[in-house]
Amino acid sequence: MTLKWDGHTHTKFCYHGHDAELTEYIERAMALGFGRYSVTEHPPLPEGWVPDERLMAELAMPLQELPAYFDYVLGMKKRCEGKIELAVGLEMDYLHGNTAFSDELIRPYLDVLEDIVVSVHFLPGEGGMYCVDFTADDLKRNLLSAYGSMDSLAETYFDHVEQSVAWAAKLPMRKRIGHPLLITKFRSELPPMDEALIRRRLERLADLLAQSGVGLDVNTAGLRVPTCGQAYAPEWFIRRCMEAGVEVVYGSDSHKPDHVGFGYDWFEAAMMNGKQAGA
Repeated sequence: MTLKWDGHTHTKFCYHGHDAELTEYIERAMALGFGRYSVTEHPPLPEGWVPDERLMAELAMPLQELPAYFDYVLGMKKRCEGKIELAVGLEMDYLHGNTAFSDELIRPYLDVLEDIVVSVHFLPGEGGMYCVDFTADDLKRNLLSAYGSMDSLAETYFDHVEQSVAWAAKLPMRKRIGHPLLITKFRSELPPMDEALIRRRLERLADLLAQSGVGLDVNTAGLRVPTCGQAYAPEWFIRRCMEAGVEVVYGSDSHKPDHVGFGYDWFEAAMMNGKQAGA
């Protein structure tokens, strides 16, 4: 029997999320029949990582809160023993040109870190690093203007995803690449991207994941974003990863308790279709 697992979730330590206690998330996960629940909060970022100071304050917890986060999740893990498997984790940003910051950040916690999702949220743009998933207008102003076309921007995005795989592969714990199609979050408000380009880059990514031992976060958050309307991993790509032996894990990317389990039915159907295709 396949373990029902939510592998990408957040907590009150997320400054762009909800202040609900982790108990509310866990209770919902147990009610929905999940056997494993990975807590993967955004860790601190380097000072001034993005030019907008107000946005910077919302992206991740301050450095001084990281020990409290681990104490919080480890305490909950003890309370959950015998009820649900709680995995202690982080959603690490791929910090282009500064992965040393991430290496030092997690070094004191290597003995307790069980799960890491590695995500590309930032690309270099007009005068600094900018989010690919903040707003469509911000992306147009600070990234699309710098790259000239969505295809050029997408190529750079996938370059960074591939580089994130190389960094993730060195980590000693369980690891996955987060929402590989996050670049499509605002697709209805942006110029179209070449579907053949996306297919080509995802085909290559599947091979890289298989070679590196890095898993895939099948992130359903895009289904609840009006400007996206699709999961951040297409069904054909899930099937391709399964065929290549990549660990494929559902991720609700929950930022409030009622997000837990969101889109699991879609994920389950996609997995079933993948297994039938491989039969």
